[in-house]
Amino acid sequence: MIKIKSDKIIVGKELFDGYVYIENGLIKWVTNEDIPCETTYDYTGKYVSPGFIDIHTHGGGGYPFISGSVESVINACDFHVKHGTTSIVPTISTDDFSVMVSAVKDISEAKKRGRGKANIIGAHLEGPYLSKNQSGAQSGSFIKAPVKAEYEKLVYDFGSDIVRWTYAPENDKDGEFCSFITKHGIVASAGHSDACYDDMKKAVANDCNLITHLYSCTSTVKREKGFRILGVIESAYLLDELFVEIIADGKHLPHELINMIIKIKGEDKVCLITDSLEIAGSNVTEGVMSGVEYVVEEGVCKLKDGTGFAGSIATCDGLIKTLVFGCGYSIPYSVSMLTKTPAKVMGLNKGELKQGCDADVVVFDDNIAVSDVFVLGKKVI
Repeated sequence: MIKIKSDKIIVGKELFDGYVYIENGLIKWVTNEDIPCETTYDYTGKYVSPGFIDIHTHGGGGYPFISGSVESVINACDFHVKHGTTSIVPTISTDDFSVMVSAVKDISEAKKRGRGKANIIGAHLEGPYLSKNQSGAQSGSFIKAPVKAEYEKLVYDFGSDIVRWTYAPENDKDGEFCSFITKHGIVASAGHSDACYDDMKKAVANDCNLITHLYSCTSTVKREKGFRILGVIESAYLLDELFVEIIADGKHLPHELINMIIKIKGEDKVCLITDSLEIAGSNVTEGVMSGVEYVVEEGVCKLKDGTGFAGSIATCDGLIKTLVFGCGYSIPYSVSMLTKTPAKVMGLNKGELKQGCDADVVVFDDNIAVSDVFVLGKKVI
């Protein structure tokens, strides 16, 4: 059994002074009782937090998740572990469907090998069933309406390794795609979408429960013959069933907008994500990804023509910094949106330091500098 001691253990939205006991990869107790153990770590003065869960990232450290290499998947995950990310949902950008299938295979194989330091939860397909009007940095040449034969085959072949799929509900008028994937245990997320309120209501009726990077490539109120029609953004606020994810890098959304989202939805419905590109943590300043040219300026990746952002170069510790130092939230409150809430969305036994949960733990100081990381009770950093 392992014992972790600290006066800043994050339990819910409070700090606890005591001990976390770990056995067989699980949290055995969180208590103020000092019990003799074979191994003890004293982190007095540092925060002991549940491990961060990033449900939307495209890579990092120079390694993409859509590369044709299992090692690239593992290396990208290992990069993010250094920043406190103990669980990762590798995200696959829109591309030729055969390329996306190949990336799913790589993620599946990386997960099976178990050589990486992080928990690989499963693949997130961001497309290709998106809106061309809301493509953002996604390659428009591969965007299309759902094709039943291809998505059914992929789910039948790799369903257990696909945990999430982002799509545009307006292109799934009968709800057949959404209904199919959710019945196979895949989280349906509305994103890169021009959907209106009626589209979103139908999506929710088919168990879509998440919005992909709210305010980034999501429709808003429009007028038809003078009448206002709600978009994805307003539907996210109005429909209580919907969780939302936000790119909390301090660039994609201003601090005031982050505060508004959290005020309206509540922290128990908001997931912090990096949406990080493979160039996160590298010295790359320009290039091409999925056929889209980009440049890195002012701490964010932009489309080369300057019309929008192409993705972030954030890491999870940076998301907490944004919420704490930029938005004014407490550390425990901020951490909950990167641990407990995404765990709830994805149905994981993680995200909290409580008895029976997976023993994923990250240790950091007042400046959110990560020093130690445990994954399923094993110290990996």
